[in-house]
Amino acid sequence: MSTFPILVFEPQFKDVIWGGKRIAQFKGLPAQGDHIGESWEISGVPGHESVVADGIYKGRNMLDLLREFSREIMGDRLSKRYGMEFPLLIKFIDSADDLSVQVHPDDKLAAERHNCPGKTEMWISVSPEDGAYLYAGLTRAITPDEYRSRIADNTILECLGKFDTHKNEVFFLPAGRVHSIGRGNLILEIQETSDITYRIYDFDRRDANGNPRQLHVEESIAAVDFNDTENAAPTVIPDGKNEQFTLVDCYHFTATSVDVENQFRLELSARDSFSIIIAIEGDAVLIDAEGRQTSLPKGFSALIPASMPEVTVKGNCKVVTTYIK
Repeated sequence: MSTFPILVFEPQFKDVIWGGKRIAQFKGLPAQGDHIGESWEISGVPGHESVVADGIYKGRNMLDLLREFSREIMGDRLSKRYGMEFPLLIKFIDSADDLSVQVHPDDKLAAERHNCPGKTEMWISVSPEDGAYLYAGLTRAITPDEYRSRIADNTILECLGKFDTHKNEVFFLPAGRVHSIGRGNLILEIQETSDITYRIYDFDRRDANGNPRQLHVEESIAAVDFNDTENAAPTVIPDGKNEQFTLVDCYHFTATSVDVENQFRLELSARDSFSIIIAIEGDAVLIDAEGRQTSLPKGFSALIPASMPEVTVKGNCKVVTTYIK
């Protein structure tokens, strides 16, 4: 009996006011629109579940698959921990304009308010334009009252850490860290399965009907870590061919990178988890232990089931993997 196969999904392109055209270009696809800000690569978000693009499960969505194959895909440990909820959301983000300043709740607050997980996330800078930047964390501790007043008088950015972005930089954003992606970034985002965002400042922008976008200043007070003054600066993906490096290691996900030269064998059995693999440079081919091949072009992602003990990555490429310890 053959093992459960590697899955690839149809990307879900999201049209937003700050989006651009770079995601489709990065993926080598025809234009998807002039304001595509996000491509949801692998998602279990209710109502936005990923749909399998090819193979014997083509056309079936994530929830449908987990109902039938949760233990094969997630493994026993994660099936018990998450049930029928796929725990990670993978996105590419193209910021042709500044995103709003925002913060996400942690698991406890999100469960109390929204009956869903919180949103700890990470970013990998894949292809920043010259002059690209982002904001993450606070430059000094502030009080809720100062926070409110600085949002009201348009000076909140003065309290945020600002970073020029460079290729292969890695930013970790635990729930509670105030942040904003500035214009000119193309980013890979790995996050908990949650779509809860508290928008706290939006540069007085207007929507298509000329109205200011809704802010969530009071709602965000309980979510913000007002003492978050350390560790927001990025790390950098290390150099080294055919060597696996850990980029982020937290309760919600672990992320690694490999700069593959010709081929690299991913040992997966010890993970006791599904693995997601994303090509951020070059094209790859994934070969499982039974010799089945799955194409993974640049900008695309694949879900390797927990039941698969190893995968060989062929090509000259840089891949990111993520799983849950």
